[in-house]
Amino acid sequence: MPLVVMCGYPCSDSQKESNVRASLKAEVERKVNRDDIVILDSLNYIKGYRYELFCLIKHAQTPQCLVYCLTSDEQSSLWNTSRDAADQYNQDIFDALVQRFEAPDSRNRWDSPLFTILKDEALHFEAISDALFRRKAPPPNQSTQSQPLSSANFLYELDKITQDVLMAIFNAQKTSVPGDLISVPGATEKIELTRSINMAELRKLRRQFISYTKMHPTENTGQIYNMFVQYLNKSLQ
Repeated sequence: MPLVVMCGYPCSDSQKESNVRASLKAEVERKVNRDDIVILDSLNYIKGYRYELFCLIKHAQTPQCLVYCLTSDEQSSLWNTSRDAADQYNQDIFDALVQRFEAPDSRNRWDSPLFTILKDEALHFEAISDALFRRKAPPPNQSTQSQPLSSANFLYELDKITQDVLMAIFNAQKTSVPGDLISVPGATEKIELTRSINMAELRKLRRQFISYTKMHPTENTGQIYNMFVQYLNKSLQ
């Protein structure tokens, strides 16, 4: 059973870091399967990115787990400054990582099963092994199943539907408050509005969803409404 380990490193250029993260995600999608062990050991400190990886894993129908090395900011800083100068993060990058870090939560499906390891604590080898080799893989759902692209106007419908959903959310926010459920025409599920969302953030999530859905199209374009709502609810939590 081959072991594949992939790493990437944060940098001061957000676009370069985004490109590295996208490259790692593409490599995970290429290598993940039911026979090999794939370890992604960097740039997964953003929960939205972990959710995207979770979707890839569900599509491959293979188990996964998350190992979280928990330590204080002070201890992490000490470790960083004790490394060789060429291997250290500069202070600006280190501070940015601390600020942007989104700790995993075992209540989230994409962060579960979660193994939290403290400094000087032994790794939970047996429990991790059980999670990877004895646990059933998560079943695929509408937003992760790959189906053949048969509709000639699929891309047109994908673009139109996602734009309609964005406008419905944007308009609904004019009269709603955080905590409201927003109804979206064409969808049976509702947007769980936990905070105010600006159009720039919505457009970014729309682009991400379109990129993923192009690779995993559905024959029933009517499902796109609920698929996009599901994606937004997970990404905005």
